[in-house]
Amino acid sequence: MNPLDPALSLGRTIQLYLVDGTPNGLILATLKGWTGSVLLARNSTLPNLLRRPEAARTGIYILYGPDPNDELMPRAYIGEAEEIASRLPDSTRKRAFWELVAIVTTSDESLTKGHVRYLEARLIQRARETARVTLDNTQLPDTERRYLPEADLADMEYFLRNLEVVLPIVGMDLLKPRVTGPRSSAFSGSISSPVPEEPVFIIEHKSGARASAVELESEFVVLAGSTAVKGAAYTSNSYTALRSSLIEKGALTSTQTDEFYHFVQDVAFKSPSAAAAVVLDRNSNGRVEWRVQGSRQTYHEWQQVMTE
Repeated sequence: MNPLDPALSLGRTIQLYLVDGTPNGLILATLKGWTGSVLLARNSTLPNLLRRPEAARTGIYILYGPDPNDELMPRAYIGEAEEIASRLPDSTRKRAFWELVAIVTTSDESLTKGHVRYLEARLIQRARETARVTLDNTQLPDTERRYLPEADLADMEYFLRNLEVVLPIVGMDLLKPRVTGPRSSAFSGSISSPVPEEPVFIIEHKSGARASAVELESEFVVLAGSTAVKGAAYTSNSYTALRSSLIEKGALTSTQTDEFYHFVQDVAFKSPSAAAAVVLDRNSNGRVEWRVQGSRQTYHEWQQVMTE
């Protein structure tokens, strides 16, 4: 077995330093053996961040917060600067949505203007691909026009992979890949090549609606081809806004003659209960609503067995 095989899942050591000694103050995050770092601040601690030596360096900055136009999506702005402290205050004044700001630099000050222009373009590109945030950037730079020598390109791609690890740890999911579930060629509630550790969970409603889901990378993914209850008229559903958003965005579709809503793509939820509420159109305890396919075992019972 080749220990350098990229397909192997290797552990990483992340270092989180509470600059002010409190979890609500500045947080410096990095990976062991990596010269890059992410310094995180909140609205109230921005002045402290701007006084830090990292803010005087060349780097990337990310503004992150709720999207005022979509309560279910975060919003982000990605920028670059030769001296972050000279540009960041103006960017924050122009954007009222942000609650968190991260600046990305290196401890050895090795990032150049060319490096950060390339990183900015790649970060914007990756954020568009993952579609986990609404981008506030109006310009979408082309990485191919941001020339770097081949060796520098490799270094920046390695830098980007490290950011994909660190940013979710500090609460910014803009680079976190969308998980996709395994599929069968025609949806029948079964999976063509399931992983034993990842069983398929199902909900079968008396109306005929039927949904299948898998749990992948801490997300509960309802698979494309699943159906959801339509016109249930339940008054109690905390996830009505989420369900409406999925309909508006076309992830759940239906015609006037359809009996159900149809999932036209895999949809990742933060919990089994959120997924069950969207499928059943009512508040639901997903831990008991979802059952392991082919048995009467609930999600809760399966999880209890897995942790014994």
